[in-house]
Amino acid sequence: MYEDSRIGQGVIGAALLLAVLLLAGGYLGWLHPLGDSLAVGRGIAAVAILVLAVAATFAGLRMAAFVSMLLAMLTGGQVLLAYSWPGLPGPYSVYQKNMLYRNAELPALEADIRAMAPQIVTLQEVSEPNLALLAALKDAYPHQHVCPGSRVGGTAILTRLTPVEGTAFCAPGLAVMQVVAGNEAQDRIWLASVHLHWPWPYGQADHVELLLPVLDRIEGPAIMAGDFNMVRWANSVSRMADILTLRPAGPTFGTYVGLSDLFRLPIDHVFATRGGRVIPRGAFGSDHLGLFAEVGI
Repeated sequence: MYEDSRIGQGVIGAALLLAVLLLAGGYLGWLHPLGDSLAVGRGIAAVAILVLAVAATFAGLRMAAFVSMLLAMLTGGQVLLAYSWPGLPGPYSVYQKNMLYRNAELPALEADIRAMAPQIVTLQEVSEPNLALLAALKDAYPHQHVCPGSRVGGTAILTRLTPVEGTAFCAPGLAVMQVVAGNEAQDRIWLASVHLHWPWPYGQADHVELLLPVLDRIEGPAIMAGDFNMVRWANSVSRMADILTLRPAGPTFGTYVGLSDLFRLPIDHVFATRGGRVIPRGAFGSDHLGLFAEVGI
């Protein structure tokens, strides 16, 4: 009986240690891109630690249970805050959408964009067939900047704000342009539509390293939105936001529904100089939900 108790204690202790290591690893994206991949499961790891900490308490591992429970509450609380804390709405409206390169519901997506009537639309997976949506919206959004991409399509920015001539440019997975924001010609903001590669073991880390010097050339207020294929608290996304001095529009939402409608990944985000408030929109033929944000600069 005593031996069985020792074995059970060892199993619970090992499981608790593994969960803590996985949680801690999610903060090491600055050291290795595996850390960002682990950061995706930060909330799940925190819940697992809480459950295992309760089991560890009954198994006699009270000190380990206490320390790990504090760690889980601290880190899990940060994730819970990101999901629940709404930002303050600002005067600029953004509709963010990964269209899916083979979207069969473009009229429904067009109707939703028109209904929300944002000043700025940021799009990803703008494939050749999906260009039909841009053409249909030309009357409402006469200023359109489209950047070619991979086999799934490129990135695009649509806006009714007046563009600053000669500022639009493209980079891999990135479309950027500057617009006049207010009544004065000097009131300008940068707009960026982003589509990052998948995370480790795929090439997201190298993609971010490629884009950081490009983003570093942008000076002044900015709005950046897109499919980052990564949670907003990960190192890769934080570095992109920090280099532009941007805050996330909150709260975060599970936007990728390609795995399951019950298991949504929060990988689409909107950032602005003063943050903002965001609400989800429907999928409309995509494997990503849309986002509608009201942001401040």
